[in-house]
Amino acid sequence: MTPSAVPILATSDWGRTRYEPAWRAQEALVARRLAGEIPDTLVFTEHEPVYTVGLRSAAEKNLVWDAPRLARAGIEVVKTNRGGDITYHGPGQIVAYPIVSLDTRRDLHAYLRFLEEVLIATVARLGLAAERRDGLTGIWIGARKVAAIGVSVRRWVSYHGLALNVSPDLAHFTGIIPCGIAAADGTVTSLAAELADRGLPAPTLAEVRAVLAAEFAARWPAFLSPAFA
Repeated sequence: MTPSAVPILATSDWGRTRYEPAWRAQEALVARRLAGEIPDTLVFTEHEPVYTVGLRSAAEKNLVWDAPRLARAGIEVVKTNRGGDITYHGPGQIVAYPIVSLDTRRDLHAYLRFLEEVLIATVARLGLAAERRDGLTGIWIGARKVAAIGVSVRRWVSYHGLALNVSPDLAHFTGIIPCGIAAADGTVTSLAAELADRGLPAPTLAEVRAVLAAEFAARWPAFLSPAFA
């Protein structure tokens, strides 16, 4: 493929995956992106039920103590190398892993704000108004968190990414303090729950993936542009 034919952003849908194999597959893509073998790539997946424990979390010990409950619920626990605290992934949630080079825009905070902007635009196209909260990463509908973000970077290639709650089992969030957000600070919600409160049907995962991919792709070239900085 000639350089002019290389897409600025490719997409890939992995379907339903367990977390750890997907993590290793991400690392393989990071190595290929660093070698220049692939373009920036936006990966979509839907994980089997899992609590992922980020670098800033102290929750892993408590989860190990609660192993019988986790076994009954069929929820794995994986300690990961992304930023952030503990969160839940499971069916009904869209996980997006951008394997992208930030070498021309070495600003991780700007990248996190970019991901939030993509999510806010996605949710808006689905009929809901979401926003940022000062000092917190992710997006919110009122005091209810609808999407979480946690990334890692290797030689300025970013991986891990974001999770948007479309229609997951929200009860699985009650066994943790998701992303370190205590109950007094807010709760977790989903697009399905928010739309149902407004008498509207929930979108399918495929519909939300398509909107999210389009919003990311539309904004990505501008983010990489020197003019954006």
